[in-house]
Parts: sequence; structure tokens; C-alpha cells
Amino acid sequence: MDRTTAARGLLLLVCAAVSSGLPAGGPQGSEAWSYVEVRDGAHMFWWLYYADCPSSRYTELPLVMWLQGGPGGSGSGFGNFEEIGPLNKDLMPRKTSWVQAASVLFVDNPVGTGFSYSDRPDGFATDVATVASDMLVLLRHFFTERPEFQSIPFYIFSESYGGKMAAAISLDLTKAVATGTVKCNFAGVALGDSWISPLDSVMTWAPYLYTTSLLDDYGLEDVGRAAEAVKQAVEQQQFLKATELWSVVETVVEQNTNGVNFYNILTQQPDERRASSAGGDFISLQTQRHIRPLHGQSLSELMNGPIRKKLGIIPQNVTWGGQAEEVFSNMAGDFMKPVVDIVDQLLTAGVNVTVYNGQLDLIVDTMGQELWVKQLKWEGLPSFNKLRWTSLEDPASPGVTGAFCKTYKNFGFYWILRAGHMIPSDQGAMALQMLKMITQQA
Repeated sequence: MDRTTAARGLLLLVCAAVSSGLPAGGPQGSEAWSYVEVRDGAHMFWWLYYADCPSSRYTELPLVMWLQGGPGGSGSGFGNFEEIGPLNKDLMPRKTSWVQAASVLFVDNPVGTGFSYSDRPDGFATDVATVASDMLVLLRHFFTERPEFQSIPFYIFSESYGGKMAAAISLDLTKAVATGTVKCNFAGVALGDSWISPLDSVMTWAPYLYTTSLLDDYGLEDVGRAAEAVKQAVEQQQFLKATELWSVVETVVEQNTNGVNFYNILTQQPDERRASSAGGDFISLQTQRHIRPLHGQSLSELMNGPIRKKLGIIPQNVTWGGQAEEVFSNMAGDFMKPVVDIVDQLLTAGVNVTVYNGQLDLIVDTMGQELWVKQLKWEGLPSFNKLRWTSLEDPASPGVTGAFCKTYKNFGFYWILRAGHMIPSDQGAMALQMLKMITQQA
């Protein structure tokens, strides 16, 4: 990054810092952030960008909360600066930022993720039920403090493990809205490359890699055998063991594909991120594989440097991403549990649910997503299955198909082409178009 680019980026950052001082209900382009203590000693950080659209006031556009994966990946960092926020990590404007179509709320969750932190060793969440309970505390506080958002359509968008959390949060939120304990206009949830049915993902890795010529017959057998061990552990309700064996399957995949990238099969895992020959327990291996890519050195320097200074409220003893490994470790026993039943409950309750997935994703491959969708007990599923999908033009490449989609009543599925796990990073224009369609702006 040259000095001119850096100077422009820092100017934008300073301007944003000035605008953030505006009171609740600030105009387009302003920001706000704060902490909420969701349990004793458990502090969650949120960061709001008001919608910045020249043709509409923020009150005329939806509010979108973004949840990152991991668990332990930071939305305020990765989701913000690598995917959908107004600036990229070089602090330059992002042309496909979601802020032009919605106000965007980044929340670092579970507790301990990003700038969120726990004062106590027992302050971390150990299951999605606690994650959802914590988020309800934060949302109740947010909508109470910023009543101008209570009537604005509110959507939860997610990625990876964030989707599993989003499903649980959405169900609790639906109940809270019905009882009046949270005042908001909850309009739907979008599950992106989401860890809804972990076993369906693991069991389809081998055939997916084989059909894309990334495994030979021996590799197909090796990965399939390792995946069967995971299946047995899940069937026996040994979920911590299943998480350990999931880690083993990934190592077998790495060995047989010469390091295929779990986030995009057309790229190779960088040597420093390969865990096959690394020492340590499986938690350390998974931190190396799946958390560190979300906390790269340049992003970490940005978050712990200029951003930390801009925010001005981060406790001195808190480092962005410093508790990420503890977050994953504490959730390891819950990691491989499916939440397909929660999606069913959401659909039955009339909640708008959208599934979207990247064609080139491995960790949560589309084959696995389609399998758990077919397991739904939702009464509309037979009619959904009878529909043909509709092609969508890629806004960045006129005349080229960018995605397919299918929608029936309150359920939709988007197949995003030429995208891996991080869809907004790989296909930003298509992701923005999808956002507008889901939020009924297109």
C-alpha cells in the first residue's frame, strides 16, 4: 500500500471516528459502537454502521446483523474489513459494501471473540443455547437504547459456524418478540455456508473432492473411511470425540490433496496454514486451520492498531482475537451437534429462512447443505423440491450467470457460482444483489 493510499484511508478512518460521536439516530454514514455485559464478567462488543445510500434514508432501509464463524472469528474484523463493511483492510472504500443497502450491525460473538472478552475462565459459552441467550441480552439492550431501529426490518445474516448460532438466536428472538421482551421487527435469517448439519458436510467431502478431480481412488477411500469414524461418534452422541475425529478427517484431506484450501477448492492452503505436520492438540490444529485465516497478520495489526485507537473503549488488557482459542475450545463439545430441527422450528413458525452457499466451498460444501435441507420436516418442502431454480445474472459480469435461486413461501436457497466459503469476498457484487433480493429491495 503506497503512502497516498494509506493517507486517504486514514483520512476516511478519522472522518468515521468523528461521525461516530453523533447521538443515536445519526444520519447516513455515521457509526456507533459499545459493549454490553451479557453475563457477569462476560462482555460483548458491537459496531453499527448506519446505511449510507444517496437515494434512501437509513430509516427506509433494513438493519442487518452479521455473525462470523469459527466459533471465534470476529465479525467486527473479518466480516467488516474483508467482506461487507464500508472500508477494506487497506481502509479504502468497498464498492460492494452492504452498508449501501442496509444499516449493518457487527457483533463479536460468542463472548471472547474479536473485541468481546471474558473476565473469568468460566465466562465463555459452551453451547449454542448460551450463545443465543447472550445475544438476546445484547439485542434487548440495543433496541432499547436505539428505538429508531425497533420498526425497521431486522435480518440476521451469517457465515459458517455463525449460521448455526444464527439459527438458535433466531428461534429465541422469535419467542422474545412474541412475548414483547425484545422490541424489533424481525424479518428473517440467512444462513451462509452454515454449519447446520456438520455430519452432512463431512460425509460429502470425499465424493465432492473426487468428482472435482481432487482425490484419486485411494484418497476417496482414505477420506471416506475417516469420515465414517466421525459418523459413528455422532451416532453414539460422543460429540467431543466427533470434533476430534473431524480434525483427523481434515488432516487426511490435506494429505491426499496436497493441501487443498478448505475455503475454496480452486486454491491451495498456504504452507504456514497447513496443520498436517504441526504439533499440538486438535484445538490448536483447528485454531491454525480455521481461526487464524480470519485473524491474519495485516488484519490483526489494523484491529489492534488504528481501529483500537479509533474505538477508544477497548480495555487495556484486551487484545483483538486474544481469546479466540478459548472460544473454540469451550464450544468443542457442541461443535458437531446438528441444528436442523431448529431450522424446522423457524420455518414452522413462519420465519423467513434463506440458505446460501458457495459453489467452491469445501468445509461446508453445497452437497452437504442440500442433504440436510432434504431432511426438513417443514410442510412446504415437497412443493419447494418440485420447483426449478431460476438463474441470476452476475451484476459484475453482464450476460454471465452468477447464481441460481429457488424460493417457496418463507424458504429460499441461493447457489452462488465461482464463490468459496466467504461469498462476499469472492463474489461481492452477487452477494450484494442477493442481500437486496432477500430484503426485498430487488
